[in-house]
Amino acid sequence: MTLVVATWLVNLALAWAAAGLVFAVPFVLRGAARIDPDAARGTWGFRVLILPGCVALWPLLLVRWARASGSPPAERSPHRDAAEVAR
Repeated sequence: MTLVVATWLVNLALAWAAAGLVFAVPFVLRGAARIDPDAARGTWGFRVLILPGCVALWPLLLVRWARASGSPPAERSPHRDAAEVAR
């Protein structure tokens, strides 16, 4: 029974990584620049560095890429919210 569960988990992780790799290559080449304009000026070294994170976090990045407005979202924190109310 334990072997079946372990095999299932390994297969799930491999499927996740395969889907992530299929997503990450076009995302690193084009999508990162759409989410964050500063990434458009990123070097090949930058793209290689973000590749593993893109493979691991592909569902979140897919949603961000689909909703991309061309600029990163504004930071939200209690301190920033209090400062905006005081204006």
